[in-house]
Order: sequence, then structure tokens, then C-alpha cells
Amino acid sequence: MLEAGHVGYTQKDRQTLYKRTLTIVSISQMLGGAGLAAGVTVGALLAQQMLGTDAFAGLPTAMLTMGSAAAAFGIGRLSQRYGRRIGLATGFIVGGLGAMGVIAATFMNSIVLLLTSLFIYGAGTAANLQARYAGTDLANEKQRATAISLTMVMTTFGAVAGPNLVSVMGDFAVSIGMPQLSGPFILSAVAFVLAGLVLFVMLRPDPLLIANKFEAYKQPKGKTVQSIPSTNKRGIMVGAIVMILTQMIMVSIMTMTPIHMAHHGHGLQEVGIVIAFHVGSMYLPSLVTGVLIDKLGRMTMSIAGGVILLMAGVLAAFAPSDSLLLLIVALSLLGLGWNLGLISGTAQLVDATEPSTRAKVQGKVDVFVALAGASGGAMSGMVVAGSSYTALSLAGGALALLLIPVVLWSKK
Repeated sequence: MLEAGHVGYTQKDRQTLYKRTLTIVSISQMLGGAGLAAGVTVGALLAQQMLGTDAFAGLPTAMLTMGSAAAAFGIGRLSQRYGRRIGLATGFIVGGLGAMGVIAATFMNSIVLLLTSLFIYGAGTAANLQARYAGTDLANEKQRATAISLTMVMTTFGAVAGPNLVSVMGDFAVSIGMPQLSGPFILSAVAFVLAGLVLFVMLRPDPLLIANKFEAYKQPKGKTVQSIPSTNKRGIMVGAIVMILTQMIMVSIMTMTPIHMAHHGHGLQEVGIVIAFHVGSMYLPSLVTGVLIDKLGRMTMSIAGGVILLMAGVLAAFAPSDSLLLLIVALSLLGLGWNLGLISGTAQLVDATEPSTRAKVQGKVDVFVALAGASGGAMSGMVVAGSSYTALSLAGGALALLLIPVVLWSKK
């Protein structure tokens, strides 16, 4: 195995390490994807059950995403200083501890412990999202979106299986004397901890540290990585805005869909099916979207994502409430639009940074992405309580149109 301090790397060495990193990150993403399911599927239902009102049903998603924001900053700092292995493994294991806290909260029927634990659980979500960057550290410019998409495809296996196991894990929880809604978080606790252990044990040599070695080795003699301009501010801003808008739209509509369905007679199993299609559409299209983004361009596909998000909002708004099929289509479009926005925005961000500052910048941007999700999640319940699910969905679709002027500005 190549040592981290070695300076004589060839491009063949780099591609070998790139492929190995993708394999290890993909394994962790399968586990991490399963861990995401609980917060997405039953977090809002838990709050509704404990509080007896829909007005604050968005609070769990808000706390989860606020925790994700705080963790994103910390993971970025840890990764920049110690490498992806330490940063990502820490995030996943802390997220697993948060899931354990949620299990305790359901048993004690404590809303305070629930919200606190969901905040901690958000670290697992942040680690799962930031793992996509690890695959790009050793990729060349024409491989970056593809690398992001490959890790996200692997997330699909766990992310789709998770919601479909909601009913099974609920029955398991009941069988051991726990509340039904704690079941999915048992799965999350195990999945997040295992994902962290896989990265901690296997992600050697660390891709970000090796990328820094490559960057230092190719600089002219006498110059350091720090003496070379390391950021493109406009590129960072555009990538960040694309990710922030798509995250806010996706989270706000997704958060209230289980509540909307429960009000119209759909059971927990049907909710799980819709969320499974939604989460699958967030990740599975990555089989082709990453390649398209590398070939057709970041900005072209960002606009495509905005148009698809608009279609999702309109369909969710006007689909008959008793139509499971149309809700599946609407939430699938919502996931696909998010996929295009996240991958194209991430690729733009990677293009605009160098390894010497990349993880720190990525962590900061992911803070704003998570806060956008927190805002969307918190406001979604209030919008629906004050108006309707239709109004929320239309507002999300309209917000997607802002991606077009952002793209036009970036091309100037």
C-alpha cells in the first residue's frame, strides 16, 4: 500500500486510490442510507403523537437539519485537519448515539429528549451527505460529478430499504416492549454506527490527505499549496445557492407529506412506500445524472433540476389526496429534482476549490444547506396549519424557478 508521505505518485496510482476510495465510501453509504430512513419517515409522526397538533410537526425535521448544520461545520473542520476518515466516522457514530436517544425519548414520551436527540442524530445525516465529497478528492475534473453520483447510488440500497422496513421494525419494537415508532430508529442506530466503523477502519490512506500530497507535488519548486489561489468565489456561491434552494424545496414538501397522507386515511405502510419511492428517486437516478452533468455541464442540469422541482410541486398540490399513485409520482419527481440540484451544485463547488481548503469550504456550505432544510422543515408545518398542503407545494415549485436567474448570472 502507498504511504501517505510518499511524493512519487503517478496518475495510475491516483486512479487506483480513487477507485478504492469509491468502493469503501460506497459501503458506508449503503449503511448510512438505511440510517436516514427513520428521521425522514416517522420523525414528524412522533412529534404529532407527542404534541397532539400538526402545527409543530415540522420541528423534528428542523431539529434534525439544525443538528446536521452544526455537524457539517465540525465534520468539515475535522476532515480538513485530520482527513475524511476521522471526520466522517465521527459524524456517523455521533448520529448513531442520537438515534439511541430518540429510542429512549419514545419510551419516556419526552418531547424535549426527542428534539435534543434528533439534533444529535443530524450528525449522521451530515456525515452521509459529506461522504459524497470523499469520492471527488482524487477524481479528475471529468470524473467529479460521476464520482458523486456513484456514492449516491450506493446510498439508494439502504435509503430505499429503510422506509420499507418501517413497518417491520415497528413490529419488532412492539415485540420487545417498545413503542412502535421507535422501531425505525433502532435500525438507524445500528446502521450509522456500522457506517462509521467501516470508514474508520478501512479508509486508509485518506483520500483528502493524498489529494493534498498530489497538489503539493505538482506545484513549482519553492511554492506551497497555500501560496496558490485556492478558491473561485463565484463558483462557490453558485454551487451553494443551487444546493440550498433544492434542499429547502425538497425538505419542506417531503416533511409534510406523511402528515398529509395520515389525514386522508393512508396507513404507515403506505407512507413508507411513498417515502421509499421519494428517497429512491433522490439517489438511484445518480446512475445516469452524474455522467450527464459531467458531459452536458453543471448549469444546464441545474436548470433541469429546477424545472423538475416545479413539476413536483404542482403535481403534489393538485393530486387527489386519496391517490397513492400520484403522490408517488410527485414525490419521485421531488427526489429527482433534488438529485440534479445536489450533484450539479456539489460538482460546481468542487471545481471552485483546491484540496488545501476544500473540506473546510464544503463544511461551511453544507451548514447553509442544512439550515435551508431546517427552515423548510420548520415552516412547512406552519404553512400547512395556516393554509394547506396545496399552498406549501405550490410555493416550493415557485421557489424552484429562482434557479434560472442564478444560472444565467453564473454564465456572465
